[in-house]
Amino acid sequence: QVQLVESGGGLVQAGGSLRLSCAASGSIFSINAMGWYRQAPGKERELVAVITSAGSTTYADSVKGRFTISRDNAKNTANLQMNSLKPEDTAVYLCNADLRLSNERYTYRYWGQGTQVTVSS
Repeated sequence: QVQLVESGGGLVQAGGSLRLSCAASGSIFSINAMGWYRQAPGKERELVAVITSAGSTTYADSVKGRFTISRDNAKNTANLQMNSLKPEDTAVYLCNADLRLSNERYTYRYWGQGTQVTVSS
């Protein structure tokens, strides 16, 4: 019924940039927050950044000043601009969205499959 599809991952050298995109599709009534998480091998999933429907943003301390999250409410998309990348940013990046489908009363959190980001030193 709903799909979240991430794109834009890849291999980049330290100091470089990548832009991740997340597109939500399906019978969507509304989307509240959209966010990016990441999970490195052997580590727990951690919040990277989140943006509300009103545009308020929250960032992990480790990415503040380097990453910028944005969204297009009309297109149901969220982007993550990642600059000054470090090897420790290497992880699978997952998009999520707290959204309500047209045929449901409540909001649920949905996840994408993830996109790999690898930063070489």
